[in-house]
Amino acid sequence: MRNFYSIFILLIFTSCYNTERNCADFKTGTFQFNYIIDGVEKTGKFVRNDSLSIDYYDGKADTSSVRWINDCEFILKKLNPNSLSEKEPIHMKILSTTKDSYVFEYKHAIKKANRDIHVETGIAKKID
Repeated sequence: MRNFYSIFILLIFTSCYNTERNCADFKTGTFQFNYIIDGVEKTGKFVRNDSLSIDYYDGKADTSSVRWINDCEFILKKLNPNSLSEKEPIHMKILSTTKDSYVFEYKHAIKKANRDIHVETGIAKKID
């Protein structure tokens, strides 16, 4: 019975916790993020305004259109895709925010019947 009360109290405190999501603060600006390619960690940068995002990574620049669904979710679609997979739009969702960064998840915006949904997460830090 004592364990039941402990679990009950723990559930009460954790259910009242809301993650901070001041997404509007991160709609525009210059951001930095880390990513891993072939086991090597690299740093990328992107500049986003209300309708465009320009990504800089590995010495290349890539531009995508941005369509906001709400303050915390948007769709990215590459303007000049180099392959069929790059033509597919990406659904981005801001999960939580801090003063100068946010945690996000992303996945393909269109679900295909023969493909599992693969969700990735990351952290973007606002640098300007």
